[in-house]
Amino acid sequence: MRIARSIGPATVATVVILLLPLALPEALLTIYIFIGLSTMVVSGLSLLMGFAGQVSLGQAAFYAIGAYSAGLLARDLKLPSLLSLAIAPAAAAAIAYVVGLPLLRLRGHYLAFGTLAFQLITLSLIGEARDITGGDTGLTAIPPLGIGPLLVEGPFKSIVFGYLAWGLALLSLLFNARLVRSRPGRALRALATSEAGALASGVPVGRYKLQVFALSAAYAGLAGGVYAFYVTYIAPGSFPLVRSIEFLIMATVGGLGSVWGSAVGASVVFLVVQILQSLGTVPGMPLRAPAVFSYAVYGSILIGMMLLLPQGVIPALRSAFRVPSSGSAKNAEPGTRNTEPV
Repeated sequence: MRIARSIGPATVATVVILLLPLALPEALLTIYIFIGLSTMVVSGLSLLMGFAGQVSLGQAAFYAIGAYSAGLLARDLKLPSLLSLAIAPAAAAAIAYVVGLPLLRLRGHYLAFGTLAFQLITLSLIGEARDITGGDTGLTAIPPLGIGPLLVEGPFKSIVFGYLAWGLALLSLLFNARLVRSRPGRALRALATSEAGALASGVPVGRYKLQVFALSAAYAGLAGGVYAFYVTYIAPGSFPLVRSIEFLIMATVGGLGSVWGSAVGASVVFLVVQILQSLGTVPGMPLRAPAVFSYAVYGSILIGMMLLLPQGVIPALRSAFRVPSSGSAKNAEPGTRNTEPV
């Protein structure tokens, strides 16, 4: 049964990846790419929050670090674009590891505020380092992604990036599915249920939290690198604080501790926001209507999920369509998170 649950979503996702980039028009293909990148970021955040029990309001900072790392390495140091893309997640993970050493000593809302401060500091440093990053003007003329003389540009650019974004997103989901069923994954699930209990059982809680924090940053950094090569222009405004909040809401909608919920949450939230922003551009609407609609939908979705589906969409669907086994979230002690890999 466990194997079937892993193969099913993977098969469906693979079929979608193969067909949609060829079928979608350019405008929808761009949305498809951004949903894939969001899925990658949210897969790491869901792992961090749902299994390690750590809240982060700074994932957009690691998204930015990956994007700027890839862009600067390819443009200024003339490194091959694929090598620059490979370094982007490593750079984000390394910074997360260093920052996480003091940050992860904090708990609860203090940790949330700490990651929020890291996001603000990161954007401030990027804006001030004008000679390197271009400051508020942004980093321009990022070279196209390519393998040797073969460059990803022209009419097929979005199709290639569609496969790339969702291929990497699927790999991150499959890696997470394997991780949470491994020995470290079982330790993380114990950590999510009770940190004190996990510590008493001999789980190296501090080390595991730091490693998952770095892994979630690596996912965000990789997505940021792909984003930089796709849009070829980035600025601090590309990674606002609201982007971190958006990632958090996506993870909540899909279900914290649900592996495949990352794709569902990213898709639902991104599409709803896009639809409302389109309505905000209808003639007669106030100039700031798109932004107001975005903030309104974030708050509405979060409140609605807390009231109606507190465990997220995927865990709710699983509970509705099959009888939970003993030891599942339904039979768990009140206050514990559902960390059954779905």
